[in-house]
Amino acid sequence: MGLFGAGKSRVCAVVAAAGAAEMARQVREALQETPTVELRLDWLRNDGERRKLLGWIKRQKFSGAVLMATCRRVAAGGKFKGGVEAQLYWLILARESGCAWCDVEVETLRELPGQSVRGYPVPRRVLLSVHDFERTPELPREIKVPDHGDVDAMKIAASARTIGDSVRLVEVARRSKNFVAVPMGEIGLPARILALRDRSALAYAPVGEATAPGQVSLREMMHLYRAQELTRKTRVYGVIGEPVGHSLSPLMHNTGFIERGVDAVYLPFLVRELKDFLGAIAALGVRGFSVTLPHKQAILKFLDACEPLAAEIGAVNTVVARGDGSLYGCNTDYVGVLRALEKKMRLRGSRVLIFGAGGSARAAAFALARAGAAVAICARREKMAKELARAVGGEVVPRRALRSEKFEAILNTTPVGMYPRGGISPLSARELNCRIAMDLIYRPMRTEFLKIAARKGIATVSGVEMFLAQGFAQWEMWTGEKAPERAMRRVVLRRLGEEEKPAAARRKRRA
Repeated sequence: MGLFGAGKSRVCAVVAAAGAAEMARQVREALQETPTVELRLDWLRNDGERRKLLGWIKRQKFSGAVLMATCRRVAAGGKFKGGVEAQLYWLILARESGCAWCDVEVETLRELPGQSVRGYPVPRRVLLSVHDFERTPELPREIKVPDHGDVDAMKIAASARTIGDSVRLVEVARRSKNFVAVPMGEIGLPARILALRDRSALAYAPVGEATAPGQVSLREMMHLYRAQELTRKTRVYGVIGEPVGHSLSPLMHNTGFIERGVDAVYLPFLVRELKDFLGAIAALGVRGFSVTLPHKQAILKFLDACEPLAAEIGAVNTVVARGDGSLYGCNTDYVGVLRALEKKMRLRGSRVLIFGAGGSARAAAFALARAGAAVAICARREKMAKELARAVGGEVVPRRALRSEKFEAILNTTPVGMYPRGGISPLSARELNCRIAMDLIYRPMRTEFLKIAARKGIATVSGVEMFLAQGFAQWEMWTGEKAPERAMRRVVLRRLGEEEKPAAARRKRRA
């Protein structure tokens, strides 16, 4: 057992707010999930609020709680504008209030006599922290914290520019004792979640507002990703793309794992360079991954094998990492398009326009053509449109012709209008001359494209139907079990519905 205990006690809840009352509320919420709590005293707006909070903490006498006080100065990336003496003053008061730990930055230590805090009555346990908000520096093979030294544990929080950076940092944790690894930034997020599995003494998660780049909330950390339960035996899956923060795939797949009791976790990987991610597969223990924009076609050249249909489509959205290290590609977007549209229309003999010519467009075009539809392609890049039309025996329709051409259905396969850049449509009302409009974007559930279509009396199909269908197929491919479709569908629709409510309220206020 480590310095902070085991299991959920190694998840450190971060409470940070401008006012003492809100900080107190966050402390109470945090302690319902984990006994380990960091108090960001530097976030409080003034000394009066700091005094209020510490006074409240002292009166509570929390049983079993492990409280860590942090009063990070501006020079070390925090919000406290005072000097070293003022910082130490608040850490001393934190000890008197019941805090067993304090976080002291290396910048503070360098300014102290003998570069040690042991001469001051700060909390008995000291975590020495090093922050680099620009990059991941060169790292030693392991960190050795003396059993009876000036500090009890050490933390390195570094911005990960690549997935390889984050892997280097957590590998130091794997070889060290009493060490906390914190890869920062969206690229470092998966390794941040996996850090406890790799022997990091702590993993941080905010109760309220994020205090560092790439954090996930305390609730998500413990209940969606279950960081406190992950081991080296846990199978790791994920989605790779850029952007990827909008994806609800982690919510959908992790819900499936929880529902079926599968020892697996699904993570969002922001991937700019495929080689960066692929080089980290073994270190992270990745067993499979979803592929989204812009990598669906580029991933093909890195695969060792591919199902014939995916090879013919020329795009892959699902990869299985086999035990021998080889990668096998598939395409479940194909299934998703068919399941979503077959409920609404008879595909055979129908004329369908696909707007776009990327990886998702290719899957849709092949699915529709094989189902007997007459496929038309309209895309900004004429060369890609012609290549796709030729591959499926379809036609190319220029953008200028859309105002006069008629179709049974029009599918938007471009990312135009996707969260968080909603409110725009790839096509205008005059260009939507069809009976059914489908958007492959699922977030938001009702895109501007679909709203325009609905106002014209056109039946609409949300991309959420395709998203769910392709996701169920992926889950079953990876696990070999039947997907708990009802539970996975429920959480996705609930989240999308929650996002629709604020948007509807804003529209009502404007009206």
